[in-house]
Amino acid sequence: MKKMTVFPKSHFIFETDEIASDKSISHRCAIFSLLAQETSYIRNFLRAEDTLCTLNIVQLLGATVKDDNKEIQIIPPSKIIEPPCILDCGNSGTAIRLLMGFLSAQEGFFVLHGDKYLANRPMKRVANPLRDIGANIDGRKDGELAPIGIRGKKLSSFAYTSPIASAQVKSALILAGLSSEGVCTFSEPELSRDHTENMLRGMGVDIKTEGTTVVLNPPKEKLKPLDITVPNDPSSGFFFAVAAAITPNSRVVLKNMLLNKTRIEAYKVLEKMGVNIEYKQKESSYESVGDIIIEGPLTLNSTVVETNIAWLIDELPALSIAFACAKGKSLVKNAQELRVKESDRISSVVNNLKLCGISVDEFEDGYEVEGGELKSATINSFGDHRIAMSFAIAGLKCGMHIQDTACIDTSFPNFIALLSQIGNVE
Repeated sequence: MKKMTVFPKSHFIFETDEIASDKSISHRCAIFSLLAQETSYIRNFLRAEDTLCTLNIVQLLGATVKDDNKEIQIIPPSKIIEPPCILDCGNSGTAIRLLMGFLSAQEGFFVLHGDKYLANRPMKRVANPLRDIGANIDGRKDGELAPIGIRGKKLSSFAYTSPIASAQVKSALILAGLSSEGVCTFSEPELSRDHTENMLRGMGVDIKTEGTTVVLNPPKEKLKPLDITVPNDPSSGFFFAVAAAITPNSRVVLKNMLLNKTRIEAYKVLEKMGVNIEYKQKESSYESVGDIIIEGPLTLNSTVVETNIAWLIDELPALSIAFACAKGKSLVKNAQELRVKESDRISSVVNNLKLCGISVDEFEDGYEVEGGELKSATINSFGDHRIAMSFAIAGLKCGMHIQDTACIDTSFPNFIALLSQIGNVE
């Protein structure tokens, strides 16, 4: 089992443009290129285990991929191929759930699977909405668990109201609706992350957002190809933002970051806790891109996180480290979605913070953290990359031993190398 030890650091200055490329956008670039009429050109594609699995799936579905390590060219097939093998999504919930939607509307039979962790993550949250609009989907436990089998066909238009705010559910239904003949609408209780809408709009799709409802007019022809430089991932960069937040007199500059408002909500929480953060926009094509500058305060204040949860769900494990170093009690509510991630992240965060000497109360939809003095401990990542990286950052404060760190490679292969530029890592 791969392990890591991180040693304390009193203060630091860190500037980088090597944060991992955005995983969400990289997955979408690969999948959406299948919809294009011509070759898509993608620069700064994330070369991590999960996204490379998605790129391989695109090839198995008939695309030709050319990669010179600087730019990836994806030449779409004239028609999606029915592959003779299982499509391996690795550890990626994003890939398997978006592909469930995409393949539901493609003629053929497809089987999606993944690693042992993905095989135990719930899929009915996407399978059932797709079934509701006519998709033929099956799997273990009536479609709750992978492998997922799909008998694709052309689907009818729909008006669907989701009980949860989820970019994965929304994206799956949008992809399923692209080949229908009538207007499709998708409504959710609050607006979830909107990369799918932004990118498809850039590819020429008539797709609008009206409040928390997405209105899709399916295209009559194939889409314009992508020509995109994938920005760096604010979710990955956030680990280093927390590092600055918990280390007084420290400064971090994250360059060429995605600045989409639905992706920087966790940074806004740090601001509420007393962290000085500046955003410098540089460009805006498919998405807003720029630099983020974070300066660590002398004291962190506690806070309550209960709104816009869909905008910061992935960053909550790292935020919990900031909560543990803050003055007072911080509360997370309405975040039950954390229980169906790569691990049960509520349980993972609570159990590991307790090992570090922090008082934590667990609830079904969140937790309350009483700030105190983090203590060195040996923690279990539970095979979850965000748990592993969050507690590695905590190690800069008190020293930390993290078990099962191979999972980091699924999303942020150079994380340890960057962390080593700040402090001592073994």
